[in-house]
Amino acid sequence: MTSFELTRFGRSAVDAAVVSHSRAASWLALIALVLFLPGFFSLPPMDRDEPRFAQATKQMLETGDFVEIRFQDQARNKKPIGIYWLQAASVGLASALGVPEARQKIWLYRLPSLLGAIAAVLLTYWAALAFMSRRGAFLAACLLASTILIGVEARLAKTDAVVLATVVAAMGALARIYLGETRKNAGWTLRLPAIFWTAIAAGILVKGPITPMIPFFAAIVLAIKDRRAVWLRDLRPLLGLSWLLLLVLPWFVLILIETRGAFLSEALGEDMLGKIGSGREAHGAPPLTYLAIFWATAWPMAPLAILAAPFVWLNRRKREVAFLLAWLVPSWLLLELVPTKLPHYVLPLYPAIAILTAMASEHGALAFERKWAPFAAALLLVVPAVLISAGFLGSIWLQTWPGILTLVALPFALWALKDVWRAAMLGNGPGIIVGGMVVALFTYVFVYGGVLTGALAKTFVLAPRLDDMARSAQAIAPQCGPLKRATTLYREPSLVFLSGTDLTMTIGKGAADFLLSGPCRVAFVDSRDEHLFREGLPADAPVKLIGRVEGVNLARGRNLDIGVWLRQ
Repeated sequence: MTSFELTRFGRSAVDAAVVSHSRAASWLALIALVLFLPGFFSLPPMDRDEPRFAQATKQMLETGDFVEIRFQDQARNKKPIGIYWLQAASVGLASALGVPEARQKIWLYRLPSLLGAIAAVLLTYWAALAFMSRRGAFLAACLLASTILIGVEARLAKTDAVVLATVVAAMGALARIYLGETRKNAGWTLRLPAIFWTAIAAGILVKGPITPMIPFFAAIVLAIKDRRAVWLRDLRPLLGLSWLLLLVLPWFVLILIETRGAFLSEALGEDMLGKIGSGREAHGAPPLTYLAIFWATAWPMAPLAILAAPFVWLNRRKREVAFLLAWLVPSWLLLELVPTKLPHYVLPLYPAIAILTAMASEHGALAFERKWAPFAAALLLVVPAVLISAGFLGSIWLQTWPGILTLVALPFALWALKDVWRAAMLGNGPGIIVGGMVVALFTYVFVYGGVLTGALAKTFVLAPRLDDMARSAQAIAPQCGPLKRATTLYREPSLVFLSGTDLTMTIGKGAADFLLSGPCRVAFVDSRDEHLFREGLPADAPVKLIGRVEGVNLARGRNLDIGVWLRQ
């Protein structure tokens, strides 16, 4: 199947990809890679969570302590160990294979997220097969892969893409048990409970309660709806819980001993319960926030999900639809009520929306008798893509390779938009879904291959520019080797990751003392702190200004002017 065939959005193109499960999985993995890779290697460490995770992993590799989690000299008792082990394995393997300066390359820490996102797409296909045909499951996985939110998480060295994979695995197994697969197929009798409980254990080790929470609420809702829960016995709860504890308890026991119980009190008491009780870290938001931002975070799936809503409502009592709603609704309502809100909190619920939308498409529910409905569908997909693309073109400097890449991709994007419009006008559900995915691909090329790595973005990228200037200072003092570094008011985690664990945090006079205490040192001094810094330097100090870095700290919304001072 050629790329030209994909842009035709015909049913035959999808059918060609789903001749067999292995072929469908291969195409989905390729599609996911194409959607997730633009910008994966070139994006700098994105403050603040990503470099915090990466730096903590780097310190594990430096110290050899793979139990306790630390960021510089502070304990990081917020999330369990799973993601750090995965990142450490990724970086350690790359280092063993001879990748130079592997611990300094942020993309190596992102590999678990990339693989987790791809696994989530493949598992969505597997989960959807419990409800619909191979073609419908393929379209559901394509919908998930093309959404903005999973693309963001696939490019960040954090927990959420891996957690998504664990949730989809658990819910795919639970769906088959609920729909009676263990009674129809003896081969599933132990396999499905094993998949379910292993996924729950993995999710707990990566992020704690999110993975078990979603199936727990779904089971309660289904038990209330059906007025019975006999099917839960097929989960083998006694055997499953024993297996879960065997996987999870060893590290929890070790970390509780290592921190004398501090991990449990901080992770549960301060981090989790604190977010439930109030809006933490300036991330408070009112109820219905997730519904409001759904149009952005779930594009291009969001408009199609809205169009599928009447079908879902009419079929809400059917067991398949009821299960997907039990996956989606109770957890979504809970997250809307929790004061602390971040866009990625609802990501584990997106596969349910993707499957429901694909189910509506498979039943012809995206085809309408009224002429305005397909027209509206086209507008919902095309107008955002056109506006976004126009903004990207206006913000990219054409003399850079991302700008050239954008211009090359633009005609193909316009061709895809034309066919999305045609598919919507004909009420061709599969065509709209695949067309939206193609439009998303070109949009992501613009975003990640152009805007976020282009000239305009450098204004907001401070830590890499400071790191580059510190490295260039080594040419001035080649006998020094790597320079010891200090910083005053600019203290973002990305600077710690790029500079090293021993980066000194200080203030103006402290930066002067740092430079005077020995040779081969560099200090990043914010202009607001510079008068105190200069007062701390003697007139004959062997210190000189080698450059300045100006830009905007997005995390704090503040203009910065940072001088880079070298002690030879």
